[in-house]
Amino acid sequence: MQIAARHLDKVTIFDISGDIDLATSPQLRKALLREFRELKTPRVVLNLGAVRYIDSSGVASLVEGLKASREVRSRLILFGLNKTVREVLQLSRLVKIFEIYEDEAQSVAS
Repeated sequence: MQIAARHLDKVTIFDISGDIDLATSPQLRKALLREFRELKTPRVVLNLGAVRYIDSSGVASLVEGLKASREVRSRLILFGLNKTVREVLQLSRLVKIFEIYEDEAQSVAS
């Protein structure tokens, strides 16, 4: 997994590629917690368009990031979910909890 960060106004966009699994999820968790707890970024947007696979540890990292965002009254937004990632979030019933948009423009404008 690779994470590239971009900044637009008060929004941080993480372009994530590869697999989010047991080996790589700590890297995502660390990046999310830093944005919310240390930098107090008002909105973090995750571009998951290039993510091929996510396992339960990856989902747990997303949930922990969402929890951290709520603690500091920020927002965590996801977009670009492929069929596989969307199914994992649907099976775990998290599509109702996360803010999910189709593309970057919607995510940033929301």
